[in-house]
Amino acid sequence: MFRTRFAPSPTGYMHIGNLRTALYAYLIAKKEHGQFILRIEDTDQNRNVPEALAAIYRGLALAGISYDEGPDKDGGFGPYVQSQRLPIYKEYAEKLLAGGHAYYCFCGKEDKPALEAANERVEGYRDPCRDLSPQQVEARIAEGIVPVVRQRVPMEGVSAFEDHVYGHIEIENKQLDDQVLLKSDGFPTYNFANVVDDHLMQISHVIRGQEYLSSTPKYNLLYEAFGWEHPEYIHLPHIIREDGAKMSKRKGDPSFEDLVRMGYLPQAIVNYVALLGWNPGDEREFFLMQDLIAAFDMDRINKANAAFSLDKLRWLNGEHIRSLSPETFHEISLPFYPQGLAEFDLAKISQLIQVRTETLTDIPKLVGFLAELPEYSADLFENQKSKSTRETSRRVLEAVAPMLESQEDWSNEALFELLKTFAQAQGLKVGTVMWPIRTALSGQETSPGGATELASLMRKEESLRRIRLGLNKLA
Repeated sequence: MFRTRFAPSPTGYMHIGNLRTALYAYLIAKKEHGQFILRIEDTDQNRNVPEALAAIYRGLALAGISYDEGPDKDGGFGPYVQSQRLPIYKEYAEKLLAGGHAYYCFCGKEDKPALEAANERVEGYRDPCRDLSPQQVEARIAEGIVPVVRQRVPMEGVSAFEDHVYGHIEIENKQLDDQVLLKSDGFPTYNFANVVDDHLMQISHVIRGQEYLSSTPKYNLLYEAFGWEHPEYIHLPHIIREDGAKMSKRKGDPSFEDLVRMGYLPQAIVNYVALLGWNPGDEREFFLMQDLIAAFDMDRINKANAAFSLDKLRWLNGEHIRSLSPETFHEISLPFYPQGLAEFDLAKISQLIQVRTETLTDIPKLVGFLAELPEYSADLFENQKSKSTRETSRRVLEAVAPMLESQEDWSNEALFELLKTFAQAQGLKVGTVMWPIRTALSGQETSPGGATELASLMRKEESLRRIRLGLNKLA
């Protein structure tokens, strides 16, 4: 069975790279009717942020990514929080020590600068504690020095593995450092815990970022030391900004929840993130989650970095908004309506603006003129397409004002028929009649509805008031 996992650290918000890793792991598992596991990797206690754990759960729920096993869904492989698994890591560290694949290191913080400098300058450098005799180890422990456990990487040979995206990878062992596996406080490092947990949780496919490619040989040496088979690796390309720089919250790049607050639909964000490093092999770009599950093929994950474009996301978000039922769109749009629209039929407004909305935060700008007519220039009455000038606009408004004053049926259909008949009688294009009325009603170059739709929404008294204000401008 395919078993994949999303193993975030609760150190901050869910950024777009996190979301894509979770999504791809979920899609790979679900495409093969497998299991998707959530594991919380909180071993770096100094960096853990209490709010971040809630953000992980909230982000997955928003994205529509449901896990089969996790901290609150025990599937028989728990605990699913690493800080609750410390005895397990101790047990397996002791197995490595007994087999000679790890050793105790007693170097203090004062030794680290020298060690780091040597690592940078001397190929094949190994920690001096690597060669301590059992008697020396016992003596250090008797002195009360609490050691860390380091991996004993072979001095010779080559570590090789196959990655599903990047193919065959080889690294000489002498280029690998003797990484810390178990810290002096009893907590494992990420590099050790993820190997032990992936094996014990029977993870079949490990999906993670490209930055872990260089560490994978060390993980495989651990698998070999335990006599375990390693999982299949799927390393993902970076997601970068359009200028080629790495995405960063510090540089103002939005997180998943930031994008939702900016008016993007979660399903549209998920759709777009799926396309950052993968394509379906055809021209399709619009996907709902069930479509992604059916179409996703890990063989089509790209090696090249993917550039994140807000413009492309905005376009795709508009496509998702237009695909919603009118009732659903109205429901999700309500929190974005500005004050001052209580007298209007908001459901009718939602019907008008749905096809013109690209993000939900567009809504205040689209409908604000209904609450208060903005200040505008008489130049707006000129329009080449409708053959409208200031003079033709003035004549139209002067002629239709008394007609509208005596009109009793103020429905969109009745108003449209009235003005269409007037245009035909005067030998005018319908657009030439409608343009100045729409302009006077909205005070904007564009609006979410035509002249009669807006008049019907605003009702008779307000519509006539705005038409008179338009005539004053033209005078």
